[in-house]
Amino acid sequence: MASDESLGSDGGAARPKTDRSMAGLLADLADQISSLFRQEVALLKAELLEKLGLIGQGVGAVVFGALIVFSGWLALLAAAVLGLAVVVAPWLAALIVGLVVLGLGAALLYFGKTRLDARSLAMRRTLTSLRETEAWIRERVS
Repeated sequence: MASDESLGSDGGAARPKTDRSMAGLLADLADQISSLFRQEVALLKAELLEKLGLIGQGVGAVVFGALIVFSGWLALLAAAVLGLAVVVAPWLAALIVGLVVLGLGAALLYFGKTRLDARSLAMRRTLTSLRETEAWIRERVS
């Protein structure tokens, strides 16, 4: 008998569903929904901070890529000037160097663009959690 009393010491939480009133069930549901909402908001905040970090990386790569492309342009200009001062077809060598620098800059721009892609910024964990919460609420209400 003493073991039965120790099992029921946590109060109303251990009562079977049949012993609980409709008002109690609705109050529990409201408490659980508000708790779930707070958890969803906390997850949204955490995921938003993570995505803002990705945006920062992408913007940084785009800026550095743009600087390298600009350097390539400057190298092409310098090569054109130097090409005039040297003998037979030195412009071709300067053109190749300039194109390589432009290629590196373009690669960085592409990398930055992929970091800013909508699929990589999607808040997958929050959306998954919201779908699970919706399914849970529908199950409880039904």
